[in-house]
Amino acid sequence: MSLAQTLAGAGLLSRRAAAPAALRDRAEQAAAALPPLLVAAERVAVTVAQGVHGRRRVGQGETFWQFRQYEPGDAASRIDWRESAKSQRLYVRETEWEAAQSVWLWRDASPSMEYTSAGYVPGGEWPTKRDRAELLLVALASLLVRGGERLTVLGSGMVPISGRVALSRVADLIGRDQLDAASLPAFEPLPRAAQLAAAGLKGHLLQVVDPAEEDLPFDGRVRFEGVEERDQVVISRVESVREAYSDRFRRHRESLAAIAAALGWSFGFHRTDRPPHLALLALYAALSADRRR
Repeated sequence: MSLAQTLAGAGLLSRRAAAPAALRDRAEQAAAALPPLLVAAERVAVTVAQGVHGRRRVGQGETFWQFRQYEPGDAASRIDWRESAKSQRLYVRETEWEAAQSVWLWRDASPSMEYTSAGYVPGGEWPTKRDRAELLLVALASLLVRGGERLTVLGSGMVPISGRVALSRVADLIGRDQLDAASLPAFEPLPRAAQLAAAGLKGHLLQVVDPAEEDLPFDGRVRFEGVEERDQVVISRVESVREAYSDRFRRHRESLAAIAAALGWSFGFHRTDRPPHLALLALYAALSADRRR
Protein backbone atom coordinates (compact mmCIF):
# COMPACT_ATOMS: atom_id res chain seq x y z
CA MET A 1 0.00 0.00 0.00
CA SER A 2 1.40 3.38 -0.95
CA LEU A 3 1.77 6.36 1.38
CA ALA A 4 -0.97 8.20 -0.54
CA GLN A 5 -3.33 5.23 -0.10
CA THR A 6 -2.51 5.14 3.61
CA LEU A 7 -3.20 8.83 4.02
CA ALA A 8 -6.40 8.60 2.02
CA GLY A 9 -7.55 5.71 4.14
CA ALA A 10 -6.91 7.74 7.25
CA GLY A 11 -8.79 10.72 5.83
CA LEU A 12 -5.69 12.90 5.94
CA LEU A 13 -5.26 13.31 2.18
CA SER A 14 -8.80 14.54 1.64
CA ARG A 15 -8.45 17.08 4.43
CA ARG A 16 -5.10 18.27 3.07
CA ALA A 17 -6.62 18.64 -0.41
CA ALA A 18 -9.57 20.55 0.99
CA ALA A 19 -7.36 23.02 2.88
CA PRO A 20 -6.01 24.86 -0.22
CA ALA A 21 -9.53 25.10 -1.62
CA ALA A 22 -10.82 26.61 1.62
CA LEU A 23 -7.89 29.00 1.73
CA ARG A 24 -8.57 30.02 -1.87
CA ASP A 25 -12.23 30.66 -1.05
CA ARG A 26 -11.31 32.86 1.89
CA ALA A 27 -8.81 34.75 -0.23
CA GLU A 28 -11.37 35.33 -2.96
CA GLN A 29 -13.90 36.58 -0.41
CA ALA A 30 -11.33 38.98 1.03
CA ALA A 31 -10.40 40.23 -2.42
CA ALA A 32 -14.05 40.74 -3.34
CA ALA A 33 -14.45 43.02 -0.33
CA LEU A 34 -11.55 45.20 -1.44
CA PRO A 35 -12.78 48.16 -3.51
CA PRO A 36 -11.63 47.98 -7.16
CA LEU A 37 -10.42 51.57 -6.81
CA LEU A 38 -8.12 50.57 -3.98
CA VAL A 39 -6.70 47.68 -5.99
CA ALA A 40 -6.01 49.93 -8.98
CA ALA A 41 -4.53 52.63 -6.77
CA GLU A 42 -2.20 50.16 -5.07
CA ARG A 43 -1.00 49.02 -8.48
CA VAL A 44 -0.16 52.59 -9.50
CA ALA A 45 1.51 53.25 -6.16
CA VAL A 46 3.73 50.19 -6.50
CA THR A 47 4.86 51.40 -9.94
CA VAL A 48 5.92 54.73 -8.47
CA ALA A 49 7.40 53.26 -5.30
CA GLN A 50 9.77 51.10 -7.35
CA GLY A 51 11.34 54.24 -8.79
CA VAL A 52 11.38 56.32 -5.61
CA HIS A 53 13.91 55.87 -2.84
CA GLY A 54 11.74 57.59 -0.27
CA ARG A 55 12.39 60.70 1.73
CA ARG A 56 14.93 59.31 4.13
CA ARG A 57 17.21 61.77 5.83
CA VAL A 58 19.12 62.18 9.08
CA GLY A 59 17.12 63.11 12.17
CA GLN A 60 15.51 61.92 15.36
CA GLY A 61 14.42 58.31 15.30
CA GLU A 62 15.39 54.77 16.19
CA THR A 63 16.19 53.35 12.75
CA PHE A 64 19.88 53.24 11.81
CA TRP A 65 20.77 55.52 8.90
CA GLN A 66 24.54 55.66 8.45
CA PHE A 67 27.96 56.11 10.03
CA ARG A 68 29.90 59.29 9.41
CA GLN A 69 33.23 60.56 10.65
CA TYR A 70 33.23 62.45 13.93
CA GLU A 71 33.28 66.23 13.58
CA PRO A 72 34.11 68.95 16.15
CA GLY A 73 30.93 69.84 18.00
CA ASP A 74 29.45 66.33 17.95
CA ALA A 75 28.44 65.04 21.36
CA ALA A 76 30.70 62.29 22.68
CA SER A 77 27.62 60.20 23.45
CA ARG A 78 26.93 59.92 19.70
CA ILE A 79 30.24 58.16 18.99
CA ASP A 80 29.87 54.51 18.03
CA TRP A 81 32.88 52.96 19.72
CA ARG A 82 32.45 49.54 18.12
CA GLU A 83 32.59 51.01 14.61
CA SER A 84 35.40 53.39 15.61
CA ALA A 85 37.49 50.48 16.97
CA LYS A 86 37.73 49.09 13.41
CA SER A 87 39.94 52.00 12.30
CA GLN A 88 42.00 54.92 13.54
CA ARG A 89 39.05 57.32 13.26
CA LEU A 90 36.01 58.11 15.34
CA TYR A 91 32.58 57.50 13.80
CA VAL A 92 29.17 58.84 14.76
CA ARG A 93 26.06 56.70 14.41
CA GLU A 94 23.18 58.56 12.74
CA THR A 95 19.54 57.57 12.82
CA GLU A 96 16.81 58.18 10.27
CA TRP A 97 14.35 61.02 10.62
CA GLU A 98 11.00 59.52 11.61
CA ALA A 99 8.77 62.47 12.47
CA ALA A 100 5.46 61.65 10.82
CA GLN A 101 3.41 64.45 9.31
CA SER A 102 -0.32 64.85 8.85
CA VAL A 103 -1.61 65.12 5.30
CA TRP A 104 -5.09 66.24 4.26
CA LEU A 105 -6.21 64.90 0.88
CA TRP A 106 -9.09 66.15 -1.24
CA ARG A 107 -10.46 65.90 -4.75
CA ASP A 108 -13.18 67.79 -6.61
CA ALA A 109 -16.23 65.57 -7.06
CA SER A 110 -18.60 68.12 -8.57
CA PRO A 111 -20.69 67.12 -11.64
CA SER A 112 -18.19 68.65 -14.07
CA MET A 113 -15.65 66.03 -12.95
CA GLU A 114 -17.85 63.30 -14.44
CA TYR A 115 -16.87 64.41 -17.95
CA THR A 116 -14.91 62.35 -20.44
CA SER A 117 -14.59 62.90 -24.18
CA ALA A 118 -13.56 59.30 -24.82
CA GLY A 119 -16.91 58.53 -26.41
CA TYR A 120 -16.65 61.43 -28.85
CA VAL A 121 -13.03 61.03 -29.96
CA PRO A 122 -12.02 58.06 -32.16
CA GLY A 123 -9.87 55.66 -30.18
CA GLY A 124 -10.55 57.44 -26.91
CA GLU A 125 -10.16 55.13 -23.90
CA TRP A 126 -9.53 57.51 -21.00
CA PRO A 127 -11.63 57.69 -17.80
CA THR A 128 -13.69 60.54 -16.40
CA LYS A 129 -11.81 63.26 -14.60
CA ARG A 130 -13.32 62.14 -11.31
CA ASP A 131 -12.22 58.53 -11.78
CA ARG A 132 -8.66 59.63 -12.44
CA ALA A 133 -8.62 62.13 -9.56
CA GLU A 134 -9.83 59.48 -7.12
CA LEU A 135 -7.33 56.95 -8.43
CA LEU A 136 -4.49 59.43 -7.88
CA LEU A 137 -5.76 60.39 -4.44
CA VAL A 138 -5.91 56.81 -3.18
CA ALA A 139 -2.59 55.91 -4.84
CA LEU A 140 -0.96 58.90 -3.14
CA ALA A 141 -2.50 57.79 0.14
CA SER A 142 -0.90 54.38 -0.38
CA LEU A 143 2.54 55.94 -0.83
CA LEU A 144 2.06 58.15 2.23
CA VAL A 145 1.03 55.16 4.32
CA ARG A 146 4.19 53.36 3.20
CA GLY A 147 6.15 56.38 4.43
CA GLY A 148 4.52 56.25 7.86
CA GLU A 149 2.53 59.47 7.47
CA ARG A 150 -0.84 60.26 9.04
CA LEU A 151 -3.60 61.18 6.60
CA THR A 152 -7.27 61.91 6.18
CA VAL A 153 -9.73 63.41 3.70
CA LEU A 154 -10.39 67.12 4.03
CA GLY A 155 -13.98 67.79 5.05
CA SER A 156 -14.58 64.28 6.37
CA GLY A 157 -14.19 65.17 10.03
CA MET A 158 -11.86 62.20 10.53
CA VAL A 159 -8.64 62.93 12.37
CA PRO A 160 -5.43 61.97 10.52
CA ILE A 161 -4.43 58.36 11.16
CA SER A 162 -1.62 56.12 9.96
CA GLY A 163 -1.24 52.52 8.86
CA ARG A 164 -3.17 50.35 6.43
CA VAL A 165 -6.44 51.27 8.11
CA ALA A 166 -5.87 54.87 6.98
CA LEU A 167 -5.72 53.77 3.36
CA SER A 168 -8.97 51.82 3.64
CA ARG A 169 -10.64 54.75 5.39
CA VAL A 170 -9.59 57.17 2.65
CA ALA A 171 -10.90 54.85 -0.07
CA ASP A 172 -14.19 54.57 1.79
CA LEU A 173 -14.54 58.28 2.59
CA ILE A 174 -14.22 59.56 -0.96
CA GLY A 175 -17.28 57.54 -1.91
CA ARG A 176 -19.55 59.16 0.65
CA ASP A 177 -22.26 61.49 -0.58
CA GLN A 178 -21.51 64.28 1.89
CA LEU A 179 -18.10 64.79 0.30
CA ASP A 180 -19.51 65.08 -3.20
CA ALA A 181 -21.73 68.16 -2.94
CA ALA A 182 -19.50 71.02 -3.99
CA SER A 183 -16.41 71.94 -5.97
CA LEU A 184 -14.64 73.04 -2.79
CA PRO A 185 -14.23 71.13 0.48
CA ALA A 186 -16.28 72.04 3.53
CA PHE A 187 -14.70 74.33 6.12
CA GLU A 188 -12.65 72.38 8.62
CA PRO A 189 -10.36 73.82 11.35
CA LEU A 190 -6.78 72.63 10.96
CA PRO A 191 -3.80 72.73 13.33
CA ARG A 192 -2.62 76.19 14.45
CA ALA A 193 -5.24 78.10 12.43
CA ALA A 194 -8.43 77.76 10.44
CA GLN A 195 -6.91 78.56 7.05
CA LEU A 196 -4.42 76.43 5.16
CA ALA A 197 -2.26 79.30 3.93
CA ALA A 198 -2.52 81.28 7.17
CA ALA A 199 -1.32 78.25 9.11
CA GLY A 200 1.78 78.06 6.95
CA LEU A 201 0.83 74.59 5.77
CA LYS A 202 2.29 73.46 2.47
CA GLY A 203 0.12 72.09 -0.29
CA HIS A 204 0.02 70.93 -3.87
CA LEU A 205 -2.72 71.69 -6.38
CA LEU A 206 -3.19 69.27 -9.27
CA GLN A 207 -5.40 70.23 -12.20
CA VAL A 208 -6.94 67.16 -13.85
CA VAL A 209 -8.33 67.77 -17.34
CA ASP A 210 -9.79 65.79 -20.19
CA PRO A 211 -7.70 65.93 -23.40
CA ALA A 212 -10.61 67.55 -25.27
CA GLU A 213 -10.60 70.39 -22.75
CA GLU A 214 -7.09 71.31 -23.78
CA ASP A 215 -7.05 70.36 -27.47
CA LEU A 216 -10.65 71.09 -28.54
CA PRO A 217 -10.34 68.38 -31.23
CA PHE A 218 -13.81 68.83 -32.73
CA ASP A 219 -14.57 70.15 -36.22
CA GLY A 220 -17.58 71.67 -37.93
CA ARG A 221 -20.81 72.68 -36.23
CA VAL A 222 -20.92 71.54 -32.62
CA ARG A 223 -23.34 72.21 -29.78
CA PHE A 224 -21.67 72.38 -26.37
CA GLU A 225 -23.87 71.78 -23.32
CA GLY A 226 -23.02 72.80 -19.78
CA VAL A 227 -22.47 70.09 -17.19
CA GLU A 228 -23.22 72.01 -14.00
CA GLU A 229 -25.31 74.69 -15.72
CA ARG A 230 -27.86 74.33 -18.50
CA ASP A 231 -26.24 76.84 -20.83
CA GLN A 232 -25.69 75.79 -24.43
CA VAL A 233 -23.32 77.20 -27.02
CA VAL A 234 -23.47 76.37 -30.72
CA ILE A 235 -20.31 77.02 -32.73
CA SER A 236 -20.66 76.70 -36.50
CA ARG A 237 -16.96 76.06 -37.14
CA VAL A 238 -15.12 74.89 -34.04
CA GLU A 239 -11.78 74.89 -35.86
CA SER A 240 -12.08 78.66 -36.29
CA VAL A 241 -11.93 79.26 -32.52
CA ARG A 242 -9.44 76.55 -31.61
CA GLU A 243 -6.40 78.83 -31.46
CA ALA A 244 -8.12 81.47 -29.34
CA TYR A 245 -9.54 78.76 -27.09
CA SER A 246 -6.14 77.14 -26.60
CA ASP A 247 -4.61 80.49 -25.63
CA ARG A 248 -7.36 81.12 -23.09
CA PHE A 249 -7.01 77.61 -21.67
CA ARG A 250 -3.27 78.12 -21.27
CA ARG A 251 -3.77 81.46 -19.50
CA HIS A 252 -6.31 79.86 -17.17
CA ARG A 253 -3.80 77.18 -16.20
CA GLU A 254 -1.10 79.81 -15.63
CA SER A 255 -3.48 81.75 -13.40
CA LEU A 256 -4.08 78.67 -11.25
CA ALA A 257 -0.34 78.15 -10.95
CA ALA A 258 0.10 81.79 -9.94
CA ILE A 259 -2.56 81.51 -7.23
CA ALA A 260 -0.87 78.41 -5.85
CA ALA A 261 2.55 80.07 -5.95
CA ALA A 262 1.23 83.11 -4.07
CA LEU A 263 0.32 80.78 -1.21
CA GLY A 264 3.65 79.00 -1.34
CA TRP A 265 2.02 75.93 -2.88
CA SER A 266 3.17 73.94 -5.88
CA PHE A 267 1.04 73.27 -8.93
CA GLY A 268 0.73 70.35 -11.33
CA PHE A 269 -1.20 69.50 -14.47
CA HIS A 270 -2.46 66.11 -15.62
CA ARG A 271 -4.46 64.86 -18.61
CA THR A 272 -6.62 61.78 -18.26
CA ASP A 273 -5.22 60.27 -21.47
CA ARG A 274 -1.76 60.03 -19.92
CA PRO A 275 -0.47 57.36 -17.49
CA PRO A 276 -1.53 58.07 -13.90
CA HIS A 277 1.85 57.15 -12.44
CA LEU A 278 3.40 60.24 -14.05
CA ALA A 279 1.10 62.54 -12.10
CA LEU A 280 1.52 60.46 -8.94
CA LEU A 281 5.29 60.69 -9.13
CA ALA A 282 5.08 64.49 -9.47
CA LEU A 283 2.68 64.67 -6.51
CA TYR A 284 4.95 62.54 -4.36
CA ALA A 285 8.02 64.56 -5.34
CA ALA A 286 6.22 67.81 -4.48
CA LEU A 287 5.27 66.52 -1.03
CA SER A 288 8.79 65.23 -0.50
CA ALA A 289 10.21 68.66 -1.31
CA ASP A 290 7.85 70.24 1.23
CA ARG A 291 8.97 67.82 3.91
CA ARG A 292 12.64 68.50 3.29
CA ARG A 293 12.17 72.22 3.92
